[in-house]
Amino acid sequence: MLPWLDPNSTLFPPINQALDDPNGLLCAGGDLSAERLIAAYRHGIFPWFNPGEPILWWSPDPRCTLVPEQVHISRSLRKAIRHARFEITFDQAFSDVIKACAAPRSYSDDTWISTPMQNAYTELHRRGVAHSVELWQDGQLTGGLYGIAMGRLFFGESMFSRATNSSKIAFAYFAKQLQKWGYALIDCQVENKHLTSLGARCIPRIEFKQYLQQHLTSELDHPWQFDIDKEDVVRTE
Repeated sequence: MLPWLDPNSTLFPPINQALDDPNGLLCAGGDLSAERLIAAYRHGIFPWFNPGEPILWWSPDPRCTLVPEQVHISRSLRKAIRHARFEITFDQAFSDVIKACAAPRSYSDDTWISTPMQNAYTELHRRGVAHSVELWQDGQLTGGLYGIAMGRLFFGESMFSRATNSSKIAFAYFAKQLQKWGYALIDCQVENKHLTSLGARCIPRIEFKQYLQQHLTSELDHPWQFDIDKEDVVRTE
């Protein structure tokens, strides 16, 4: 029987109680308040549900993650970064980024980033918890991503691309910047080919929980501004 959350509490069941099938489904119900979302991410839990469904909360095993210094930048991507003309920013167009991530894709008209989800993460952005990355080309927003920053961890939510390589370039810059700031891990949630091509790998949930225990309390004080350049990104060690 799937547990339902107490609407008057932000407590979640232990993540080791999540189902094996579907992988990671932990509980249902509650709301998308900032307090509940923050409590969820602190325990390695995230919401994922289709419009019209109850709110579903997940903690899959294994977990797709990426250590910032292990981001994979292929030769073709290095070439694209060197030759493309673009500007990259943090937090300049959060609402536009999340709306772009919610837009229909070439393979599907459906989206799980409903208006209530957009409103919830925009509130987290107002509180300084959620952040966006924007890639601009000729003054137009062509790629980006958004997610949650806590301690030395970043919980990625979604990314989008309107031009060839734009989301990959944005992610490469983003990972290199987090590496410079001392972030320990980027949570990518669920594996896909796009993420694995960038160096993401799956780790057991128990190992992911150890990252939560070790790095959530490490406070990082830095402005959300890029201070790296192309050579910092494409340089091979």
